[in-house]
Amino acid sequence: MTASAASLDSIRTEVDRALRDFLDRQRPHFSDPHLAALLSAAEDFIAGGKRLRPAFCHWGWRAAGGGDDPGLHVAAASLELLQASALIHDDVMDASDVRRGMPSAHRRFERMHAEAGWHGSGRQFGEGTAVLLGNLLLVWSGEMWRTSGLAPEAIAAAQPLHDYMLTELMCGQYLDLLEQAQGESTFDSALRVALYKSGKYSVEQPLRLGLVLAAQASHAWIDRLCVQYGQQVGIAFQLRDDILGVFGDPAETGKPAGDDLREGKRTVLIARALASATPAQTAVVRSLLGDPALDAEGVAQLRTVIEETGALAACEGMIKRYLDDALHALDQAPIEEEARTALAALAVAATSRRT
Repeated sequence: MTASAASLDSIRTEVDRALRDFLDRQRPHFSDPHLAALLSAAEDFIAGGKRLRPAFCHWGWRAAGGGDDPGLHVAAASLELLQASALIHDDVMDASDVRRGMPSAHRRFERMHAEAGWHGSGRQFGEGTAVLLGNLLLVWSGEMWRTSGLAPEAIAAAQPLHDYMLTELMCGQYLDLLEQAQGESTFDSALRVALYKSGKYSVEQPLRLGLVLAAQASHAWIDRLCVQYGQQVGIAFQLRDDILGVFGDPAETGKPAGDDLREGKRTVLIARALASATPAQTAVVRSLLGDPALDAEGVAQLRTVIEETGALAACEGMIKRYLDDALHALDQAPIEEEARTALAALAVAATSRRT
């Protein structure tokens, strides 16, 4: 195991411990047996994940000279509650059936409704409960952040950034819905969604939170690093996600093959394909993209178009360029050397992953 992998494992262990401790503190509020299913679902969705956001926050903290502080692990772990909240809401909006190899939250509660033989619409119950669960995790994320145990002055310095990150995330989700509804994505609009929906809150803002928590103020060099490294890695992260959504192995991604195609995601990958497609290829994309009943043959047809138009190769090339630019910016940053090495490894891990 490499030193960077060992470090990520160590962060994951601390984040998992912080999440378990937080849930244990919440458990008395769920003593009513009718609430057990809600808590159980929360525990299941928090249990999965790569913990990349806490890792970027942790190494941002270290990069700005932050030392050992258990409160940092708690503050960073709160980002996993935010991520789980976003995924649950995202699955409702996209009508996704599976997440991380399990039924998505709304399908889980829909099935519970059906098995119990309750009155009313199982779908409405499932979606409504999932929205509430996502909201609960969002509330918990803020609570865990505020009560992390970090110095009050550090939290106060980073709080405006934390608040803005949540606003950016909601705006990104709206832009994603808007892009699908309009149905005519361009390269620029798809890239904007990639940045706001995932890139910023996956990499740039967790990194910035760690930096500002340690420095207890923002500085010009922090802004440069977050834009020139954080944004670049964040966009490359989402581009990799787009590729996995079409070409990923379900055994590794935890989602059905081609799920993004069924959901009609207007990604950079699709925008690139349409920009270079022949009339016949364009007709294939327009007839199949967004079809909830899309079968394996339809997925294969769309994959062929994406490959033959050069869109897949173009996106891979973009990922490489964004990563190279980010690593160059990292080399120039006035940060701790250990953090520089770890952030370089994290950038590679985030943009070359298979899940």
